Amino acid sequence: MRADLSGVFCAAATPVLEDYSADAKRLAAHCRQLLKDGCRGIALLGSTGEANSFSVSERMALLEAIVADGIAPDRLLPGTGVCALPDTVALTRHALSLGVSTVVMLPPFYYKGVSDDGLVDAYSYVIDRVNDPRLRVVLYHIPPISQIPIPDAVISTLIARYGQVIAGVKDSSGDLEHMAGLAETFPGLSIFAGADPLMLPLLERGGAGCITATSNLAAAQLRRIFDDRGNPDAKIAVQVAQARVVAVRTISSRFPQIPSIKAMIARRYGDDGWCALRHPFRSLSTEQRQIIGALLDELDADERASA
Repeated sequence: MRADLSGVFCAAATPVLEDYSADAKRLAAHCRQLLKDGCRGIALLGSTGEANSFSVSERMALLEAIVADGIAPDRLLPGTGVCALPDTVALTRHALSLGVSTVVMLPPFYYKGVSDDGLVDAYSYVIDRVNDPRLRVVLYHIPPISQIPIPDAVISTLIARYGQVIAGVKDSSGDLEHMAGLAETFPGLSIFAGADPLMLPLLERGGAGCITATSNLAAAQLRRIFDDRGNPDAKIAVQVAQARVVAVRTISSRFPQIPSIKAMIARRYGDDGWCALRHPFRSLSTEQRQIIGALLDELDADERASA
């Protein structure tokens, strides 16, 4: 595991305006709050951030705006992997030009059933053309969505070819054994859980932390888990934090997750503007938002009663 790349990273949601353009001001304010909550950094424009619903130029403009608003580039891990490799190159070069060094990179995901050699060729195309010694890549393994897994053989070949450029893997397979296997097989890489409840057991097996959606809402609890997991005096506090993380994640999965995460952020800030999404997503109905609100109220009440 890379010591300089570990901790709680939020897969931040992207607020949008009435015209469906990205709302950089809301997002920058959210990033500041997440850092205050304890996030090591912010993974912008990933799956939770609806990245693949934004054009290359929109993604570039949003990243520029966030940096201009005062969010330090070294706290950002933007997603740059798209289907067209020249666009991945352009997004990655642009991030580096702003002072960002670490990106989260999907494989090209439209064509299915591609070979290991084809995946190596795709990542090599990008890294060779970016050609910047500052670049660090977190490979994004999310087969439930992309349908393109990143096999160990591909990771091994890329490490042999590019060394420290390959910095880690975000594993959103949902399979703890796969995550732990990566941590064991590649001890020099930072392996991140893509599901919040799995961060604790992954940390116990050599993982580096998480890059997750529920950290939009439970970053403080995740940070407590990260910091205190090995402290016997904090065992109960860690258990309480883990229970909160699991409960919030469960609530966020009651309805479609990205609209739910946005509705929960809206509730957190008292700002209904957060409920808007890019097509093809639709905001939760009033009834669905009320159900989520009631579940969160019940969770809060139970925690107060047991405190």
